[in-house]
Amino acid sequence: MARRKKGDAVSGWICLDKPYDLTSTTAVSRVRRAFNAQKGGHAGTLDPLATGILPIALGEATKTVPFLMDADKAYRFTIAWGRDTTTLDREGETTATSDIRPTREQVEAALPAFIGEVNQVPPNFSAIKVDGERAYDLARDGVEFELPTRKVAIFGLKIVDQPDVDHVTLEMECGKGTYVRAVVRDLAKALGTCGHVAELRRTRVGGFSEDEAISLETLENLSYEARLSEALLPVETALDDIPALAVTDEDAFRLAQGRAIVLLPRQVETLKAELSPGDRTVSAMSGDRLVALCEMRAGRLNPVRVFQLT
Repeated sequence: MARRKKGDAVSGWICLDKPYDLTSTTAVSRVRRAFNAQKGGHAGTLDPLATGILPIALGEATKTVPFLMDADKAYRFTIAWGRDTTTLDREGETTATSDIRPTREQVEAALPAFIGEVNQVPPNFSAIKVDGERAYDLARDGVEFELPTRKVAIFGLKIVDQPDVDHVTLEMECGKGTYVRAVVRDLAKALGTCGHVAELRRTRVGGFSEDEAISLETLENLSYEARLSEALLPVETALDDIPALAVTDEDAFRLAQGRAIVLLPRQVETLKAELSPGDRTVSAMSGDRLVALCEMRAGRLNPVRVFQLT
């Protein structure tokens, strides 16, 4: 006999506004506890010192996490000039100092070199694995290592504020795998000075933005008032960029059993027009209910991930 899972079968997304000085793992635990959910996970770690959008998946929504991990993101961050640190943020130990303070005009002139497809070396204090170990664990232990350069996409990078000569605030839109701390490190070097991240906030992950974000305090208050459903977003929220196909009850039943369904020629043509080049992923919907994520091939939809939603 299968063991009964602890907690409730809650499924959906929470667009959490993660507070300062809290790990992403702890944030997930607190959200799960508020909902008494059986299962939970997040779509992209935020450093404890960062605030902002941390999408948290509960129940069946965890099956859609990989799609949100690949989503574009946006950040707002403040650079403090004059000091390099081991962690590239204000919590690290000082490794170098400089008296040079770039002007707003100098920073603006340097930014175009950081926009587009650029080469970036991730920070040693990151979650990337090196021979099976997390890079940040090796860095804390004083192990010498170098992370390989990789290409990242930065779509936009602009100054939004300069509160004083020691600080400048920027906003960035980027693709997956882009590190703000690495951008700050490289920008300071290009300007012939030192610098580190003083403040960092993630303002968007895919379709999750500050407009619908909810704080932990508010969420936990809703829990006390038995109003948590007001904060829960549908499982398919993470699939905004994936074409959806309405299926009949009969086809929904077949997909739920893991069996493929045959598409009409007009359905194939419609989906082809909506799919990105090289992509075959389609979400099958029965009314407002997500049935399955499927792969379209040879005029058929083959279920890849089936959802047990009521």
